[in-house]
Amino acid sequence: MALPHLETRYLFFTGKGGVGKTSLSCATGLALAEAGKRVLIVSTDPASNLDEVLGVPLGRAPTAVPDAPNLCALNIDPEAAAHAYRERMVAPYRGILPAAAIQSMEEQFSGACTVEIAAFDEFSKLLGDPTATAEFDHVIFDTAPTGHTLRLLTLPSAWGEFISSSTGGASCLGPLAGLEKQKSLYAATVARLSSPAETTVILVSRPEAASLREAERTRGELAELGIHNQMLAVNGLFAVAQSEDAIAAAMSRRAADALAQMPVALAGLSRCTIPFLPRGTVGLDALRLMAHPDTSAPAPLEGMPSIPLPPGLAGLVDEMACIGHGVVMTMGKGGVGKTVVAAAIAVALAERGGKVVLSTTDPAAHVAATLDGAIPGLSVTRIDPRREVADYTAEVLAKAGKSLDSGALAMLEEDLRSPCTEEIAVFRAFARTVDEGKDGFVVLDTAPTGHTILLLDAAEAYHREVMRTQGDMPESVRQLLPRLRDPAYTHVLIVTLPEATPVHEAERLQGDLARAGIKPYAWVINQALLASGTTDPLLSQRGRYEVPFIRRVADDLAGRCALIPWLAEAPVGKAGLAQLIR
Repeated sequence: MALPHLETRYLFFTGKGGVGKTSLSCATGLALAEAGKRVLIVSTDPASNLDEVLGVPLGRAPTAVPDAPNLCALNIDPEAAAHAYRERMVAPYRGILPAAAIQSMEEQFSGACTVEIAAFDEFSKLLGDPTATAEFDHVIFDTAPTGHTLRLLTLPSAWGEFISSSTGGASCLGPLAGLEKQKSLYAATVARLSSPAETTVILVSRPEAASLREAERTRGELAELGIHNQMLAVNGLFAVAQSEDAIAAAMSRRAADALAQMPVALAGLSRCTIPFLPRGTVGLDALRLMAHPDTSAPAPLEGMPSIPLPPGLAGLVDEMACIGHGVVMTMGKGGVGKTVVAAAIAVALAERGGKVVLSTTDPAAHVAATLDGAIPGLSVTRIDPRREVADYTAEVLAKAGKSLDSGALAMLEEDLRSPCTEEIAVFRAFARTVDEGKDGFVVLDTAPTGHTILLLDAAEAYHREVMRTQGDMPESVRQLLPRLRDPAYTHVLIVTLPEATPVHEAERLQGDLARAGIKPYAWVINQALLASGTTDPLLSQRGRYEVPFIRRVADDLAGRCALIPWLAEAPVGKAGLAQLIR
C-alpha cells in the first residue's frame, strides 16, 4: 500500500524531522481530493514548507491549490498568530492606560511562550470547533518536528490544569489572560485527538533505526495522552534483491535491518510503505507519484556527472581546533543529520587533543546513540527539560519563598507550574552550556530550525531585559547573545541535504540568523549520493538531481562549504563517525 488508507475526518502526520511528513500529508490530501473529497491541509510547523511542496503561497486562511480541485491549504504562522493574539489582549487598553503600562503589557506578550500559546489557540479552533472547517470532508494536519509537536499536543492538558488551579494574577498570566474562556474549546480538542472515530495519527518514519526509535517514542508518549488511534507510514524504502553496487546494497540492507528490528509495539501498528523516489517530492506531479509509484518511468542508464565538489570536513575541524576553545553549533532543518555531524566534529576535536563537551538542546535528542560508546576527552550531556524545570523551581522558591506570606507563596508556586517555566529553565541551561566554551570546546546539536529560532528570539528578548534591568541574572545569560554573535567564540554550521526543501529552508535560516546578528561559519552538505561512488541507476538518478542544489550552496549561499558523501558504513561509533571527517 503506497499511501495510508484513511477514513477519519481528522488526520495527523507526525514524526522526526526530515522523514517526509509534509510530502506524505500533501500526497494523501491530493489523493483524497482527486477521489472527490473536499480536503484542507494545515501546517502547524514554525518552519513550514507547505507552500513549496504544493506550489502556492499560503496564509492563515484556506487557499485553493491550483490544478487540484477540492484541495485547500493554510499555514498557522506562529509569529503572525502571536502578533494578532498580542494585539487582541492589549488593544482594549490603548488610550485608557498610560503609555508605560501599555509598553509593559506588550513586553509581557513578546516572548516565545506567547508564540506557542497563540499558535495553539489557532490550532484548537481548527480541531476543537467543527464549524471552523465545516466545508471540508477531511482536515489534514502536517505537524511540526516531534519534540515541538508533543509539546503542542500536551498543551491542552497543561494549560487546562494551570487555568483550573489558578487563583489569581501570577506574572505568567500575561500571555494566559485570554485562555479561561477557551477551556471548553481545549477540552473538545483533547477529546477529538483521542477519538478513533474522528482522528487518525500517522507516525511517519524513514526505514532507519534512529527514525523508527523516534516513532516508537512518539507512539508511547501519545498513548500516555490517551491517543491510541495510530498507524505507521514508512517513507522512502529503497529495496533491491541483490546488487553489486556497495551503496545500493548498504542502503537496502540498512533499511531491511531497521524494519526487522523495530520495537514490537511499533511493529504491531497497521502500516503502509512508500518507496524511494529519486526526483524529490515537490510539486503535484511528484505527489501523485507518491500515491502511484508503479507509474514511474524506469531509471535511465546514465552515470554520475563529473563536476567539482566542495572539500570534506577535515579542513573546517583543523581551523576550529587551532582556536582551542569555543562553541560549535550545528543548525538546520530536522532530519538533515545535525546530530551525526555534531558527533563527528566532537570526536575529531577530542582526537586533536581538545577538551570537548557534546550537548543537545533538541527535545528529541539521540546524541548518545550516535556515539555508541565512550571517547577519551569527550563528555556527552543533554539539556533535560524536566530536570532543568525542577532545579529552576527549587532555586526560585529558595530565593524568593522565604520572604513571602502564604498567599504570595501560593501565587509564586502557581506561576512556576505553568509551561512557560520550562522555556525559562531550558534557556538558562542553554546559556550555561554555551558558557562552558570558555575553557574548552562545546559542540551543540541544536533543535530543528523553528525551535532553534525561537531559542535565539528568546536570547534577544532576554538580552534586552538584562540590559534594561541589570537584575539578578546569571552571568552566562548576560553574556549569551554577545557570545553567539562573536565569530571567534561561536561557529555556526548550517547543515543541509542536497535537495530542494532542505536547501531552501537552510537559506531562510541563514536570513533569520543574519537578523539576529549571527553569521554562519560554514555550510555542510550531508549525505550526497553524487559523491558516494554509486553506479546504481536509481541512485545515480538521485545524484544527478542533487547537482543544482550543491552548486546553489557552494556558489551562492555559503562563504565556505564542506560536503559529506552518503556512506556505505553507518556513521555510528568512533570509526563510523571518522568517515565523515575524512
